[in-house]
Amino acid sequence: MEFTRFLDCLATDHDRLRDVVETDPDAPVPTCPGWTVADLTRHVGEVYLHKAAAMCDGAEPEPWPPEEFADEAPTKLLDRGYAALRAEFAARAPEDPAGTWYGPDQSVGFWIRRMAQETVVHRIDAELATGRPVDAVPDDLAVDGVDELLKVFAAYSVAEWGDYFTEILDGSPGRTFLVRASDHAAWRVRTGPGEFTVTDGAGDGTADATLSGPPESVLRSLWNRAGADGDRGVTVEGDLGALAELRSCIVVATQ
Repeated sequence: MEFTRFLDCLATDHDRLRDVVETDPDAPVPTCPGWTVADLTRHVGEVYLHKAAAMCDGAEPEPWPPEEFADEAPTKLLDRGYAALRAEFAARAPEDPAGTWYGPDQSVGFWIRRMAQETVVHRIDAELATGRPVDAVPDDLAVDGVDELLKVFAAYSVAEWGDYFTEILDGSPGRTFLVRASDHAAWRVRTGPGEFTVTDGAGDGTADATLSGPPESVLRSLWNRAGADGDRGVTVEGDLGALAELRSCIVVATQ
């Protein structure tokens, strides 16, 4: 996706999120256990401000968040965070340097992509919590979101912070998963002790488990944002235990 496209998606999903969160701030968020919509709103505002600071200062700020944020209303924090984030994006080119947690990409472009994906997931959270209809996720954004989740989150986390995955992967016999977003894209994932590798395309040979469906359905399924209706449109075939291994890796990688 082009960075201008990411920014357009970010704007659309932020505006929808901002509208939805005022519907019922006290509603529990089923996809974020223990959070209310107000907590979700505060989190997104803090994330935006954190990334704006990472671009401004050249490194991710620690500790975070500042104590004074607790005195700020959640929607005010969200508004301030989004304004700061967009100001930093407007002042910089995607290739400009920025501090990120992802070693291979220390650029503003990383945060443009990440914030577009962060926002669409939390927009879905807010819609599910308040009972509002879940707006469609464009195919290109959903495909990119699956790609980011598998490669940037899961594969990179296992490679860099393998100790967190020991309990999940050390007993793995070595498994292959196929994730397919209709005819738009496919990914072949290989796991094993200390291993989580992702290659583009369906590849050759069989897979222990396959998860397939429309791009939005696959994205929401892998992010555990399917909602009360379950993984509508998603087809799962093969070893369910193998699929549980894949999902467990994703949960740890995204905590």
